Amino acid sequence: MDLLLDVNVIVDICAKQAPFFRTSLDAVALCIAQRRRLWIYTGSIQTLDYVLRDALQRRSQQMGTRISQRQAALLSRTLLNHFSQGKHWIAAIAEEGAVFASPDPEDEQLIRALDRFAPGTCKLLTRDESLIQAYPEKTLSPEHYCQLSGENCRLQFIDLKTQQDAIRPQLEKNIHRVLHHGKYIMGPEVKQLEAKLAHFVGVEHCITVSSGTDALLIAMMALGIGVGDEVITTPFTFIATGEMIALLGAKPVFVDIDPRTYNLDPNKIESAITPATKAIMPVSLYGQCADMDAINSIAEQHHLPVIEDGAQSFGATYKGRQSYGLSIIGSTSFFPSKPLGGYGDGGALFTNDDALAKAMREISVHGQDQRYHHPRIGLNGRMDTLQAAIVLAKLKRIDWEVAQRQHVAQRYNKQLIEKPHRNTQQESEGCSVVQSSSVVIPYIESHNISVYAQYTIQIENRDTLVQQLSDHGIPTAIHYPVPLHLQPAFTGYGYQQGHCPIAESIAKRVLSLPMGPDLDGSDLNLICAIIRQTVYQSG
Repeated sequence: MDLLLDVNVIVDICAKQAPFFRTSLDAVALCIAQRRRLWIYTGSIQTLDYVLRDALQRRSQQMGTRISQRQAALLSRTLLNHFSQGKHWIAAIAEEGAVFASPDPEDEQLIRALDRFAPGTCKLLTRDESLIQAYPEKTLSPEHYCQLSGENCRLQFIDLKTQQDAIRPQLEKNIHRVLHHGKYIMGPEVKQLEAKLAHFVGVEHCITVSSGTDALLIAMMALGIGVGDEVITTPFTFIATGEMIALLGAKPVFVDIDPRTYNLDPNKIESAITPATKAIMPVSLYGQCADMDAINSIAEQHHLPVIEDGAQSFGATYKGRQSYGLSIIGSTSFFPSKPLGGYGDGGALFTNDDALAKAMREISVHGQDQRYHHPRIGLNGRMDTLQAAIVLAKLKRIDWEVAQRQHVAQRYNKQLIEKPHRNTQQESEGCSVVQSSSVVIPYIESHNISVYAQYTIQIENRDTLVQQLSDHGIPTAIHYPVPLHLQPAFTGYGYQQGHCPIAESIAKRVLSLPMGPDLDGSDLNLICAIIRQTVYQSG
């Protein structure tokens, strides 16, 4: 668990205060070794400073030297500045201020601050025996903490905590700014985010919306897609892609995928086009863009718009161009687990077409072009200001994160390739994927930069590996176990087993491993070691 540090523990360490110094230091070191977080309460800063000054002066007297108050003050702040490096600050909030009726207001503040953490995830590290007796479920002594077994923590599939730690000051600043100006809908942060996103992608217009799912719906509504129309898309994706087509009364026409990239296969699109076809919607799966030039070429020949469903590809590039700027409309999601995610739902649409931008913006606010004037039917599809403020804080880190995702993926690739050879099954399907004897690593086209929203391998003995990894506290996911054309929700369209054989085959073998820019190297090594032991030795 995380630890919130009481003043006495910090002073013990900074002043090397006997007989408590060694135990307090060991407890802090153990917490760090377990990759848990150490918190300092901002409301304790003044107390920390003067208590440490006093401790330093007493210690100097015990050692037969005397330091002045000025020297003690300077040394105190130097030591606290050094100690706080790498620790995390928890801000004092209003609820923790009105504590004057408490026998010890400062202790009351610390106990209240613990209520902001999920139950059992953080305790107050203190050697105040009265506090420990009063709140045994919320406190630990350094001695008690050091005696804990140090049970292994379950690895996070996507590590959002470390990311939050890195941006917490900016994140809190942005959130508090919204709380103070009170413009929770269509506030200034929304416009700021739209401008920054449009600049990042390199398009004229960005319209933020309430979710990635609503982004797809709004895009198709702006194109006039409705009952009786058809939209060509991939079956190997999250249900939202096909779901929004069906929601409008149109038919999702599922076309099989490229066996290497898992994206919509351009070679299979043209045969699926009919007089009812109104759009093509490829998905940039796992963070790699589909073959957009080939898809756009087919679309132009048949006068069809292309909507890129890029829910997983923020920061990805295709032939040097950013995802979302590759077709008439690009869309993304800010779901928390996405490469650029908020702390709730959100999404965005991108286009260079002025008329489409106007239509999509109006649709997202109930079809309104001015207050209480509605020239079209729309929906409540606005992104709220707090989410915009959060994504703004995360956007500052995106370039580093994209580069780091490449690094993590390369480390996976290097460790999972053993005795490389060609996959004869995939060669017969017209592709060449270099793989290990039992593991197929992600294939990235040479002209693409993937953001690896997922690091997804193919294996034959998937269930065995999932269990082995789970036994070591390592989570996995399957993206996606059932192709959309076989989902019960789409049975009314007449799809059957065998309609998209490549998607059906790959769905049985894909497995997504923990992935993210902050994935610890030792965790990655452990994951790969378990895979090698389970897959290669059993094979």
